[in-house]
Amino acid sequence: MGDFNFIQVLLVFIVTFIAAIDQFSFLESLYQPIVMGPVIGAILGDVKTGLIVGGTFQLMTIGNMPIGGAQPPNAVLGGIMATVLAIAGKGSMEPTAAVAAAIPFAILGQSAVTLLFTVMSPIMSKADQYAQEANPKGITQINLISMALLGTAFGIIAILFFIGGNAMAAQMAKLADNKWYKAVMDGLSAAGGMMRFVGFAVLLKVMLSRDLWGFMFAGFAFAVVIVSIEDLQGPALILLAFIGFAFAYWDYQVQTKLKTASFNSIGGEEDGI
Repeated sequence: MGDFNFIQVLLVFIVTFIAAIDQFSFLESLYQPIVMGPVIGAILGDVKTGLIVGGTFQLMTIGNMPIGGAQPPNAVLGGIMATVLAIAGKGSMEPTAAVAAAIPFAILGQSAVTLLFTVMSPIMSKADQYAQEANPKGITQINLISMALLGTAFGIIAILFFIGGNAMAAQMAKLADNKWYKAVMDGLSAAGGMMRFVGFAVLLKVMLSRDLWGFMFAGFAFAVVIVSIEDLQGPALILLAFIGFAFAYWDYQVQTKLKTASFNSIGGEEDGI
């Protein structure tokens, strides 16, 4: 069970502080669940579970993106809580169930981001004033204060969720032998597993054009064939990556040649050449 100490709580705060700023300012993808999962797992003493949960949560959120002022469920708080629930409730909660159980925390994080942006919006008028005065130090100061407020708020929220989630996982572990609890966990595991495909579906809806459907079907067919061969199951991802790169590089070459080609009018119009 997850009896976490003060040092672990402090490290979770620091990591969340950095990730919260990164998602809007640094943009180094440190906040992504695939990164945060193993980091939180290392802090809590279970890197493997952190990596599994982080990867699963990443697939679920891969198609999420902010549009205007609308924010998607927050990947930072959702990913951290999914990892905490999976590690604290190890033996009573599967990683996929932890991912599904962490969705309410991600939604609360979404609301926190919207609230913080609303509270901080009046500061923009001060930034406009500094811009008119040609005062870069003032603008820098506003950015630093805004990042500090955002990181601190996220860190505090994460700690509260962390303590509450750990307590929740401890109580849920006591119900591990209850048949109703097992039924609920099975349902959460199925939902969590399904969310990976929902994330990819959202991504494809945004990115996929009609010209690329053939590549998607070809990739799916290659994946089915390669995975069905026992000797190729291990390096399947690498093989599929090479195949995907080959198609992408071929398409790049074709498109480049078409854009740089010079057309000479040799012959007349009547012969179709």
